[in-house]
Order: sequence, then C-alpha cells, then structure tokens
Amino acid sequence: MYAFENLNAWKEARKLVVSVYQLLDSFPKFEKYALCDQIRRSIVSVPSNLAEGSGRTSTKDQLHFYEISYGSLMEAYNQLILATDLNYIDDNDLNRLRPQIDTVARMLNGLRASLIKKINETQMKTVNGKP
Repeated sequence: MYAFENLNAWKEARKLVVSVYQLLDSFPKFEKYALCDQIRRSIVSVPSNLAEGSGRTSTKDQLHFYEISYGSLMEAYNQLILATDLNYIDDNDLNRLRPQIDTVARMLNGLRASLIKKINETQMKTVNGKP
C-alpha cells in the first residue's frame, strides 16, 4: 500500500470524483468536451495531487502538491457554480455535492496546516542551532 492510500482526504476526494462524474452525465451533449472536460480535469486533480505530494520526500514539496490539490478543488467548485448559472445543473445538485466538497476542503486544510507546522518547527530548530 502506498502512503497516499492511507490519507482520508484522498479517500474522500475519490468519492467526490465519482459523484461529480455521475452529475456530469446530465450535462448537455455540446458541453461534454467543454465545461464538462474542464470540470473532470480539475476534480481528478484533487486526489491526483494528493497522491503525487505524498510521494515527495520534502515537506515543502508535499505542501506544494497539497496546495495545488486545494486549488483544484476550488476550481472545480467554481465550475460547478457556473454550471448552475448556465442551468446545466440545478441548485439541488450543487447542494448535494457541497458537503463532500466541504469535507475534502477541511481535510486538505488540515493536511496543509500540519505540514506548515512541521516546516515552522524545523525552521525554529535550525534558528536555535539544532539540526
């Protein structure tokens, strides 16, 4: 088992990908290769960047990929809002996804905060003359 497979944020992000893909089936056919494709790329980027970040040995590199993951989540959410504005999905569809999005966002924020804390502790040890 790889490290990312133990991340709860990755597990929840996978579930979110499935939910979003199922929702995209209801989009008009002319959007399948436009907005749908963009939403697919951004939502798949969330667990993908968690996996890539977990494979990095540097805490700063891990943080970088976790931040990209969070940015991709916000991008996908924005695109889903736009899909609502365009009447491709309704408010109920978006509201059904919102708890999953919120859960993944909280988990990503927790991962980011723990890595930032780790980086800061390492920097303080260096400043105080400890390796």
